[in-house]
Amino acid sequence: MNKIKTFFLISAFISFSALSCLFLDILAYADKSASADNSKKVVVILPGQNLSTIASYLDNTGIIKNPLKFKLLARIKGCDKKIKAGEYLLSSSMPPIKILETMASGKVCLYKITIPEGYNLEQVASIIAKAELCAKADFLKAATNSSFVYKQGINAETFEGYLFPETYHFPKNITPEKIIAAMVERFRSIFNPEWKKRAKDLNLSIHQVVALASIIEKETGVSFERPVISSVFHNRLKKRMRLESDPTVIYGLKNFNGNITRKHLTAKTPYNTYIIKGLPPGPIANPGIKALKAALYPADTDFLYFVSKKDRTHKFSANIKNHNKAVKRYQLHKQ
Repeated sequence: MNKIKTFFLISAFISFSALSCLFLDILAYADKSASADNSKKVVVILPGQNLSTIASYLDNTGIIKNPLKFKLLARIKGCDKKIKAGEYLLSSSMPPIKILETMASGKVCLYKITIPEGYNLEQVASIIAKAELCAKADFLKAATNSSFVYKQGINAETFEGYLFPETYHFPKNITPEKIIAAMVERFRSIFNPEWKKRAKDLNLSIHQVVALASIIEKETGVSFERPVISSVFHNRLKKRMRLESDPTVIYGLKNFNGNITRKHLTAKTPYNTYIIKGLPPGPIANPGIKALKAALYPADTDFLYFVSKKDRTHKFSANIKNHNKAVKRYQLHKQ
């Protein structure tokens, strides 16, 4: 009887020792990287992949060594069922525990995109598609979904004007709705309560301010002119004059070839400010912070006209006589 008891005690001790050694070996493995190579690799974990498949994949790509130990470590640390699908930027110099923590926390690879000031929906969609975040058609469908627009608290038919120009970082396979929501949220953070009050004082809705800012953005060649150009449009609105802005005409045209003609200026579209009175029905682009500020705080001038000097700046005039002289000088090259 004592021999049997002794046998079991010895067996238990051996098992415990073996498990302890294995446990210590796994803990040592946790902090030991596969190599000193710091070069990053994009690793794609697909939805539904199990731990064995993931461990084999990481072993085959050279990110880890010993997939069995990797699986045991994942189970010891409770990460085996927490690994999230997505793209990860990993290297073989990362310890296995760091690799597991990265995938369990969902720290996926992010892609940088920059939306320039004054880009319209089509142009923004092209940037998104070029970065391969989502298809252009899918983005435009979401950006022109009026139900989604209303859910975001915007009183408009599309998101034109509210996709704030900024640098963003997004993961692959993100939905168009999440991209748009991030851009709209950035717009909201910029359009602060002081600006909302200012818009009210000007008797303009936020949508009208964004529409005006988008015109200012498209008309401006150099930053310091934005408030002056804004003053021209504010002065025209006060006098009930038509805005007569070429960019609004272009926005309302289909298949514009880059050369605006007299025929274009007489085209009957909702955005042709040579024909309609006041502001167009909505923004023609996505204005940046400087254009929005200029729309709310125009310079104090009596200017009603401006013409390009063909060096990105403009000649401003308070009356049609001086404006015509400026047109002759800078456009027709007549003194």
